[in-house]
Amino acid sequence: MLNDDQVARFRADLLRWYSVNERELPWRQTCDPYKIWISEIMLQQTRVAAVIPYYERFLQKFPNLRALASAPEAEVLACWAGLGYYYRARNLHKAAQQMQEAGAFPATHSQICQLPGVGEYTAAAIASIGFKLPHAVVDGNVNRVLTRLLADPVNVRSASGKKYLARVADKLLDRTEPGAFNQAVMELGATICLPKRPHCLVCPVSAFCLARKTGQQEGFPVKTPRPKIMDESRTLFWIERDGHLLLWQRPPGLRLMPGFWELPERAHIPDVYGGAKIGSFRHGITFHSYRFELWRGLPPNDCGACEWVRLDELAELPLSTVLKKAKRLVDQTRTKNIRAGASSRAVTDSGRANAKHPPVKLDSY
Repeated sequence: MLNDDQVARFRADLLRWYSVNERELPWRQTCDPYKIWISEIMLQQTRVAAVIPYYERFLQKFPNLRALASAPEAEVLACWAGLGYYYRARNLHKAAQQMQEAGAFPATHSQICQLPGVGEYTAAAIASIGFKLPHAVVDGNVNRVLTRLLADPVNVRSASGKKYLARVADKLLDRTEPGAFNQAVMELGATICLPKRPHCLVCPVSAFCLARKTGQQEGFPVKTPRPKIMDESRTLFWIERDGHLLLWQRPPGLRLMPGFWELPERAHIPDVYGGAKIGSFRHGITFHSYRFELWRGLPPNDCGACEWVRLDELAELPLSTVLKKAKRLVDQTRTKNIRAGASSRAVTDSGRANAKHPPVKLDSY
């Protein structure tokens, strides 16, 4: 571990670099705990670039705690749709209602930890950035920086490894500027101390990095192997009738995406008769890779647990990403068919016109 003098220089060098090189991200323009909380929940397991448009749209819809707490859950889910891991949106909604009832956003780390969907990392980020409380954040980027800094082979996925790195991060934390320091370490990991080919030549704290001194940067952090990706094929049916689409809604008690609408599979309507195949697409969830085939189906006599939903109301409902991908595929197919039909009619009309008015040879003039 660095000695006290080295820690002081490490903090100063890192904060100096961050003040000049921080990315302009929308949640860095505020110290409002509500807005920081929204961004941190969205950034869980989601890339920064993907979060930005959702963050901005979410805050336009729900600009404060009261707006979010009073909104129907379906409206919150519809605004979240596409970000994935929908339990995050439900926890946001529950937490907003709890805070609204309590009358304020909790102002201590331990109180923030009690909010649904908030763990140690998220609570530390909100506490340090929103309230300037001295709590160090530890995420994947921070783990990478710390293990390289110390050339430490600790397993970052083990419980003991996580606790150890949390103690290291706490010792390095600048308690006068905890929010800026936490963001600086995360920024370093996101832009300089990359998983592969880190930019050590421009790193502001490379002088302290033991992994760089031994040329072993890419050997840290040490991780246990991830589970293998499982491939699976599924068949979905697109069944329309009189401006309605046949869908089923996930029951509220399900662990995965309760309340979201999905296209039916054969298990939902066993007597379905398929028509033409529309196409196929892929969709990944954690360690599963799905290949969906999309077929047109005839309206069944017995819809089972499925319901007819108006096509013009889909935009207002919480739709699964799989359903959204299927809808895009259907829309693309329709557009191609319309264009093909227009082209065919143009050729036919041109042939008729030419039959009445034979083309004139320009070289005859």
